Amino acid sequence: MKLSLALVALLAATLTSYAQPKFGYVNSQEIIVQMPELQEVQVSLEKLQNELSEQLEIIQVEYNNRLAEYQKNAANYSDAIRQSKEQELISLQQRYEELGKAGSQDMQNQQAKLMQPVIEKARAAIDKIASEGGYTAIFDMAAASLAYYDKNQMTDIAPLVKKELGIPENATPVQ
Repeated sequence: MKLSLALVALLAATLTSYAQPKFGYVNSQEIIVQMPELQEVQVSLEKLQNELSEQLEIIQVEYNNRLAEYQKNAANYSDAIRQSKEQELISLQQRYEELGKAGSQDMQNQQAKLMQPVIEKARAAIDKIASEGGYTAIFDMAAASLAYYDKNQMTDIAPLVKKELGIPENATPVQ
């Protein structure tokens, strides 16, 4: 009897050690663009972009007004006033360029900050599905880092991840 139990245990251990690894794949970008949270991110970024555009437009209008005034009266200015007006124009031009660069950097930083929780939520759902499904590895097709793979030997877990995130099967990307 003890010998039978030992053989069954040995057989079970042997079969378990030969279990085939389970691989899956998902395109995280396709998941993320369908997440409802992306809409909130886009609204926040559009607001920031509009604020930046308004500030740039204010500077541009001021520059255009001062340039028109300078061109109209340049012949009547003394050298000192002409140089002062030219310096004002140069200063406005520099402010415009600096605000444009700083605004672009702010947009990138804000996008990264706002996208981080969305990415983490998608990653957590992928991890959960992988763990619950007993997958050895899940490959992210958005990264395009695989030189070769056989889709027939792998499982697309995107439908399971979408279900976990509450994304309808026929969801379209957030515009």
